[in-house]
Amino acid sequence: MGSKAIFSLVLILVISGNFVQSDLTFNFDNECSFSVWLSASPSIGDGDPERGPGTLEIFSMPDPWTGSLWLRTKCSYDASQVNFTCETGDCGSGSVDCQSPPPKPPVTLLNFDINQNVVSYEVSLNHGFNVPVRIQPIGGTLAGGSGVCPVVDCIKDMGDVCPPSLVAINKNRAYVGCNSPCDALKDPKYCCTGSFTGQACQPNDFSKRFKELCQLADTYPGDNDPPIYKCSGASAYNVTFCPL
Repeated sequence: MGSKAIFSLVLILVISGNFVQSDLTFNFDNECSFSVWLSASPSIGDGDPERGPGTLEIFSMPDPWTGSLWLRTKCSYDASQVNFTCETGDCGSGSVDCQSPPPKPPVTLLNFDINQNVVSYEVSLNHGFNVPVRIQPIGGTLAGGSGVCPVVDCIKDMGDVCPPSLVAINKNRAYVGCNSPCDALKDPKYCCTGSFTGQACQPNDFSKRFKELCQLADTYPGDNDPPIYKCSGASAYNVTFCPL
């Protein structure tokens, strides 16, 4: 088929509405008073991850894509200007680019499964908390036609309620985030591993405290309240950092 014929076919598909969109719009809005560095596993092809305070970026997320987003905070180069590190969310890459290595807890995770504009999404505190976040679908309906696509978030700062045993500190011993009990205490009871899988995976004192502040986030590995929502046909997703 010649190039003109291919172009004509694409044009017909666009006009008829049958053209398959390969990207999905995410609006990354940093309302924090500080810069954050967006990170992803696997990569989303973000060549400039720094988001300054008050910035809004319209970003084309790959579709399909399944993985986690998180934020790095208090990032800088060392004295040699070679190694780039962050107080929270660091992935050990030593560079500004952090597009696949898993993060060092604590991190607030935004988990997505994107497939042809059908998006499953959640906010997870299973690896702790470092920045308040919100996911808000614009339009769309829950898969199966059961209503609008809900907002999920964790917008309260855990610093006021984080138990001493879970507090993450920087080199100056200042609070930077709140670890999950699984990551901090390595207890199968909190990790829902070993004999604590399935029905034996239950809320714990730590997760209950987190849930009081962040009712729209999952706070332990077996948490299904709220469920992982699946949204179909949303025009975009607003992802806000420090939304209040």
